[in-house]
Amino acid sequence: MTTVNKASSLEPSVGELLARREKLLGKNTPLFYDSPLHLVRGEGVHLYDAEGNQYLDVYNNVPNVGHCHPKVVAALTNQASTLNIHTRYLHELILDYAENLTSSMSPPLSSVMYTCTGSEANDLALRIARQVTGSMGIICTDETYHGNTTAVDELATLFNNGQSRGEHVQSVPFPDTYRPSVTGSMEECCAHYLASIDAAIDDFENSGIGLAGVVVCPIFANEGVPVPPTGYLQGVADRVRQRGGIVIFDEVQSGFGRTGKMWGYQYAGVVPDIVTMGKPMGNGHPVAGVVSSSELVDRFREEVMYFNTFGGNPVSCAVAQAVLNVIEEEQLVANAKEVGAYLQQGLRKLQDQYEILGDIRGPGLFIGAELVCDRESKRPASQAAAKIVNMMKDRRVLISKIGRFDNILKIRPPIVFSKENSDQLLDVLDDVLSHIEREGYA
Repeated sequence: MTTVNKASSLEPSVGELLARREKLLGKNTPLFYDSPLHLVRGEGVHLYDAEGNQYLDVYNNVPNVGHCHPKVVAALTNQASTLNIHTRYLHELILDYAENLTSSMSPPLSSVMYTCTGSEANDLALRIARQVTGSMGIICTDETYHGNTTAVDELATLFNNGQSRGEHVQSVPFPDTYRPSVTGSMEECCAHYLASIDAAIDDFENSGIGLAGVVVCPIFANEGVPVPPTGYLQGVADRVRQRGGIVIFDEVQSGFGRTGKMWGYQYAGVVPDIVTMGKPMGNGHPVAGVVSSSELVDRFREEVMYFNTFGGNPVSCAVAQAVLNVIEEEQLVANAKEVGAYLQQGLRKLQDQYEILGDIRGPGLFIGAELVCDRESKRPASQAAAKIVNMMKDRRVLISKIGRFDNILKIRPPIVFSKENSDQLLDVLDDVLSHIEREGYA
């Protein structure tokens, strides 16, 4: 445990900050942990609170290449001191970045439309799908979240008991093979989940709404990174395309190396029609975008006057290019794969020791550890998950939880995470699980 830069007596207390926050931002503005953190600085995989305590960050994927990476900070300050302007002027950097970004992707993904946030990117993807198909119906899963604009909020089934919020959205069961909704072989399981896609499409067509497309995260991040049955995502893409729809992969969490491949769709083995991205694209700077084929983008632009004042401005593109450079120079995609495998191996050793660890899964450095009261019934250990997250924080390691039952530990650090960092996480988790086991977690 490291303590640096001890706060002065003039530093506001947590209670004072909470009172101001409630007054200025609203009473129910979300915060992590039973006792919220007052963070003041970040560096690499570490965060520091107002009292100078150091925390190992095993949660935040927005600073994908590490908090305050010097090359990203330098790119931001250099461009900000040269020029920043809206996007209706010519600027070479914007085009250079678009070329470099799309060169990391599969054909026909070759054209970029810039936005400021992942929510805007997903909103734009819906507009494109609906415009080019002439239909309105969108399929999503029943435990997902794709942003906070009015349009994509209709897809926020994670916060609405698995149900969509609008007549133009249908939710289907996510492909859960740990708790499958049907018994039988993996082939039968896959067929069962794909049947819900067929039913949603039929319903759209029978109601006159028609199918515009499907929006999923290729690693099902918000659903708790389940392992889908072999052939599921390809089956989804085939069905949607056969019925005239657009396949949209939300890579806001899975993109930029997290899975041990540059893009989540590469890990999943299915090339979508549209990729959306945000969060790690700018390492904390608000830059996001949509990548699709030139054909789809041109068809949309022929009919819609779309522009975004700040999406893709020179400073944002300088930052985003610096992130791409760091990922390549520091070989962070390979690091995510190697360290992720090492961390999962350590978690499986703990799984041999602790009954509460029911399942360990996930690609690269996005790992879900599902907690159960017993492995036979798989009864979710939701209360234990909340306690573990807070106990880890008290021991200066930051993780979170997710899933239908809030019982999956969400392990998602910056992809500069090392094996030494993994050992620290595993040691602290071992200590916490030992305490939980002694106390009882049913």
